[in-house]
Amino acid sequence: MKQYKVVEVKVSEAEAKMNDMAKEGWEVVSTSIFLGATAFTKAGTTMFITFSKEV
Repeated sequence: MKQYKVVEVKVSEAEAKMNDMAKEGWEVVSTSIFLGATAFTKAGTTMFITFSKEV
């Protein structure tokens, strides 16, 4: 059975979050940018990352 988790982070923090989650066995399923709240800089834009892992 798979467990899923959706995490909201700023684009500038996304790579570090993905690496941290990978250490715990999570794999990235998908990513998306929330265009309705796009900030003036790419670094401040909200990103949603969906992770999964076997439990």
